[in-house]
Amino acid sequence: QVDKQTRGTDSRVGDMATASVHSASGRVSGEDSRFCVVLGAQWGDEGKGKLVDILAQGVQLCARFNGGANAGHTLLVDGKKYAFHLLPCGMINKACKNLIGNGVVVHIPTLMRELDDLREFDPRAIERVFISTRAHILFDSHQIIDGILEAEQGTNSIGTTKRGIGPCYSAKAIRNGIRFGDLLHFEEFERRLRELIAWSQKRFGDPRDKDTPAQLQLRKALREYNTQYAFDPEHGKKGGVQSIEEEIARYRKYSEILRAQIVDSVTMIHDDISRGYKVLVEGANAALLDIDFGTYPFVTSSNTTIGSVCTGLGVPPRRIDTVIGVVKAYTTRVGHGPFPTELQNESQNLEDHVETYIGPDVSVGRKGHSAGPYTLTSGQQVKVGEMLQEVGYEYGTTTGRRRRCGWLDIALIKYSAMVNGFDSINLTKLDVLTGLKQIRIAISYRNKQMTEVRLPAGYFPSHLEDLKEVVCEYETLQGWSEDISQCTSFAQLPANAKKYVLRVQELLNVPVTWVGVGPERSSMFKVDKPIVRPDGSSSIPGTPHFTTTTGRFISGYGEL
Repeated sequence: QVDKQTRGTDSRVGDMATASVHSASGRVSGEDSRFCVVLGAQWGDEGKGKLVDILAQGVQLCARFNGGANAGHTLLVDGKKYAFHLLPCGMINKACKNLIGNGVVVHIPTLMRELDDLREFDPRAIERVFISTRAHILFDSHQIIDGILEAEQGTNSIGTTKRGIGPCYSAKAIRNGIRFGDLLHFEEFERRLRELIAWSQKRFGDPRDKDTPAQLQLRKALREYNTQYAFDPEHGKKGGVQSIEEEIARYRKYSEILRAQIVDSVTMIHDDISRGYKVLVEGANAALLDIDFGTYPFVTSSNTTIGSVCTGLGVPPRRIDTVIGVVKAYTTRVGHGPFPTELQNESQNLEDHVETYIGPDVSVGRKGHSAGPYTLTSGQQVKVGEMLQEVGYEYGTTTGRRRRCGWLDIALIKYSAMVNGFDSINLTKLDVLTGLKQIRIAISYRNKQMTEVRLPAGYFPSHLEDLKEVVCEYETLQGWSEDISQCTSFAQLPANAKKYVLRVQELLNVPVTWVGVGPERSSMFKVDKPIVRPDGSSSIPGTPHFTTTTGRFISGYGEL
C-alpha cells in the first residue's frame, strides 16, 4: 500500500515537474522571457548577434544599453549580410521597435549609414528606431582625440578601435558632453557644440615636441576642424566635414530627420513593459571588457555587465527576467593584455599548439594573403590557434584586425557568470573545432609560484601583473571528425561534440540552452539537457536541482 501511494505521489510530482520544466526552460532560453538580456561572457566577438536576431523575432522591443560603434554584430539573413555597429538587431524584425538607450554613445553619421544600408530591406526602417534624449552624441572630434591619445601611448597603447568611445564617455563624465535632447533645442545645441570644439582644440590641437607624423596630422585636422582630412588626408572620401560651419549644417539636417525618433526612453520602455511587450536587451562588447570588472586598462569605456542594463536603460533589477551569457566554444580577444589560454596572436608568430587534424578537407579563402587559401586535409598536423583564426574567420567586424585565439577558458567564464548571474549559456561556433583529434579546456587557474593549489572558483585577477602569473589547468576531450555545420538539433551532433557541450555546462553549473554551428540563423538550435554531477544529481535548465532515482545520468553522458 505504501509503495502504491508513493508511486502515485511520484507520478503527480513528476507531472508537475515536467510542466514546470517546460515553462522554466522557455524562460531560461529566452523564448518565453518577458525581459531577456543577452551578454557577451568573454572578451567580445562571441556571436551575440545571432541569438539576439533569433529571439528578436518574438519580441516587441529590442534595446541597446551601452557602448557605441566600437561594437559590431554581423548577421546573415536569407543569404544577405548585415553589419550593425549601433542599431539593435531587432531591426531585422519589421514588427519590432528598437531603442538606443541613454547609456549608448552615438556617432550619428554611422547610424545614418546603417539605416541607409537597410533601405532595401525596409524603406521605413528609421520609423522603428528610437533614441534616448539622454544618450550622448559622439562627434568626429572625439574620434580625432581618440587617435591622438592612442598614438601618445606608443608601445603601451590600449589598442582601441579609435572610434571616439573613450573621449565621448570622458566628455559625459566631465559634463561638457552633448545629448540627443540638445538636438531638439538647436540654438542651444549649436552654442554647446562650438564650445565643445573650442575646448577640444585648446587641449589637443597644438603640436607637441614628441608628436608622430600621424599625431601632427590629427592635431592639424582638429585645429582647422577638417575631419575629412583626419579620416582620409589624400582623398577626403571617408566621411567628415571641412569646417565647423559644415558640421553645424550637417547636424541641423540630422535634427530634422531624427526629431520624431528622439524620445524619453525611460517613459517609453516602462510604457511598453506595462503593455505586456516582450523586451530583448543586447549588450555591446563583453564582461572582460567592462571598465570595472574587465582586464583594466585593456577594456572599453563603459560598463558591459548586467548592472549597466539598469543604468543604461532606466529599468530596475526586478524587471530583468532572464540573463543569457554568450560563450564562444574557444576564446578570442582583440588588442593587448594578458590572455591565459592564448595559442596564437594577431601577427601569427607564436609557437602555437600542434594537433592532428581528422576532419573533412577544408579550403578557406584569405583575400590578399601571400600564402593563399588556408587548407586542411585529414592526417595533417595543424597549429590550433592559427586554425581557429582562419576557419573561424576571426577578424574584427569593426576593425578588421585578426583576433588572438586560444582554448576555452572555464575559469574566466565562471567569473563572468558570477558577475552577471547567467541563467543559461549560448555556446557558439562549435563547428570551428571540427577536425581536432583532441580538444583542451582550461578548467581552473593556478599561480606559477604555487602550482599545487588551484585558485578559488570564480576568482579572476584584478591586476594585470597577477593575471600574467596565472597558469591554466587543462582537461583534454576527444574531438570529432564529422562536419556539424548542417546539424539542426542536439541529437544530430556526433557523440564527442555532445560531450563537449555537456562538459561545458557541467563545469560551469549553468545550463547550455543554445548551440551555434554556423553563420546562418538556422545554424543555431536549442539544447535541453540536465546538468549532471559526479554523485548522480542533476538539474533541468530553469528548475531547482533534484536527484534522479533511476541513476540514468550518473555516467554523465549516458543519454547521448
